[in-house]
Amino acid sequence: MESLLDKLLEITQWGADNIWWPEIPGVPFFPGVVVLLAITGIYMSYKTGFIQVRRLGLAIKFMLRGRSKSDMEGRTGDVTPFQALMTALAATVGNGNIAGVATAIASGGPGAPFWMWMTAVFGMATKYAEGMLGLKYRIKTADGTFSGGAMYYLRDGLKNKGLGKFLAFWFSVAVIFMATFGSGNMAQSNSISLALNSDFGIPFVVTGILLAILTGVVIIGGIKRIAVVAERLVPGMIVLYMGAGLYVILANFTNIPAILMIVLESAFTNEAMVGGFLGHTVKEGIRFGVARGTLSNESGIGSCSIPAAAAKGNEAAAQGMVAMMGTFIDTIIVCSMTTFVILSSNLHPHTTGLTSTELTKSAFAVGLGSDLGGWIVSLSSFLFGYTTLIGWSYYGEQGAKYLWGVKATMPYRYIFCAFAFAGAVFQGKYLQIVWNFGDIGNALMAIPNLIGLILLGGIIKSVTDDYLKRWDANQITSPFGD
Repeated sequence: MESLLDKLLEITQWGADNIWWPEIPGVPFFPGVVVLLAITGIYMSYKTGFIQVRRLGLAIKFMLRGRSKSDMEGRTGDVTPFQALMTALAATVGNGNIAGVATAIASGGPGAPFWMWMTAVFGMATKYAEGMLGLKYRIKTADGTFSGGAMYYLRDGLKNKGLGKFLAFWFSVAVIFMATFGSGNMAQSNSISLALNSDFGIPFVVTGILLAILTGVVIIGGIKRIAVVAERLVPGMIVLYMGAGLYVILANFTNIPAILMIVLESAFTNEAMVGGFLGHTVKEGIRFGVARGTLSNESGIGSCSIPAAAAKGNEAAAQGMVAMMGTFIDTIIVCSMTTFVILSSNLHPHTTGLTSTELTKSAFAVGLGSDLGGWIVSLSSFLFGYTTLIGWSYYGEQGAKYLWGVKATMPYRYIFCAFAFAGAVFQGKYLQIVWNFGDIGNALMAIPNLIGLILLGGIIKSVTDDYLKRWDANQITSPFGD
């Protein structure tokens, strides 16, 4: 059994390393997922007129307006636009913000966060397109709920129907894989159990059972119950984590310019020796920054299009603007907090041996005191991980629903809970297999989705231009449609 796991670890590590930036001798920029993400983000920014910059204020306004349940009464859809965003953020703001940022810095150097930020800036336009297309191509299913996502706009939006159906099938299989085995499930439950065990001595099995039950109680109720729980938990958990991070940052306010210089220098310097980090190359910074950034904010992998399809309203562009706020909140705000706390702590991974959640916990402990810092990160890890579990369960369920119909919904929910338990008790050196599955799963979702977005660029531009023209001319009374 051990030799089998060793082989699986070797294979998944090779896959995780090469699917993002393949090692091709003599070819420095082979079009792996890193390059494909960059091209798509730039192209989506061009097609939408850099909507993430020009209309950021409007997107914030729409996000807040989408909270009004009275405004949404009688509109087509299952949840409010704000609930759709919170469901997406529930799945997005996970332990990638705690463990993923720390892993990116440990593996790619202090320059990795810069590439996470770049992924987010252009990724906002990509996520806008995903959210917009998710609502535009959604369908009403046999159980009376709305279904949508990348598989539907790939199948129904592309002119080449054969290619569209193939890419849709690919995406559906990938989202089930990611939600069940990857960082959407097992990695989250593992991070939670590890934090609770190290801080409170709670056995892994106990955490696994608790998580399976708590997850099951919510996801059995479907998207409406998931959205209600997400709407209540997500804002509070982000404020808790941000508050702790802001305290540490303000306590080290005078060091912020130096920290920014370390990030920028390392982002563009090979074999960087700034800030006590040794031996990191620009390639490693880009590879881990983009991979962990995408793992964290999910721009480009098509996941946010799934809850966006359930949102009430009939203006696809408005929902797209709400959706792109997920990337802004996740990476520009939450991941930046983690970055500054870690880099201000002077806990360098090469000298301390710390990485993942332990590095973040230790960094917060430096700024807040060992007990308070550890508890806040442990509580955040639980809340981040738990909300990610319930969010990704819906994503995997929709993939199963697309492939096998409504009858697959309930069996998948039970299977998901079983793997949440398995992730909690899966410890030791083979844990890296789960994180590798996450990196591979992200890439496998991204490839068909990014191809589809590029091919649908004309539709994205026409829908965006039409909506903004009507909005600027005061021809729209409600942002989400009549």
